[in-house]
Amino acid sequence: QVQLAESGGGSVQAGGSLRVSCAASGRTFSSYGMGWFRQAPGKEREFVATISASGFTTDYAEPLKGRFTISRDNAKKTLYLQMNSLKPEDTAVYYCAVAKTGRSASRAYEYDYWGQGTQVTVSS
Repeated sequence: QVQLAESGGGSVQAGGSLRVSCAASGRTFSSYGMGWFRQAPGKEREFVATISASGFTTDYAEPLKGRFTISRDNAKKTLYLQMNSLKPEDTAVYYCAVAKTGRSASRAYEYDYWGQGTQVTVSS
């Protein structure tokens, strides 16, 4: 059984920054790829970013490249998402997830454990 706990969400003005974290337990964290997804009100969950087990490979949703950075600390079993130059359209619940393999992955079906989510609200 894997447990994921996101934190660090909150409210920020447009142009600001936030870092959300995801603490993992119950599985060998360093063996699995991880990802961030988000879901805005009335919209489907969408891919944000992913990182391989080693941390060497990352990938981002095209519109977010250059503003968001995913990273991980395998010793602390924690995943991070640094979000800069935030826009109102970034408002969503952000979820972390554990991939089924050690590779990075951009599709939701490639993940088998999900956190409860943390709310990020960006005001104009």
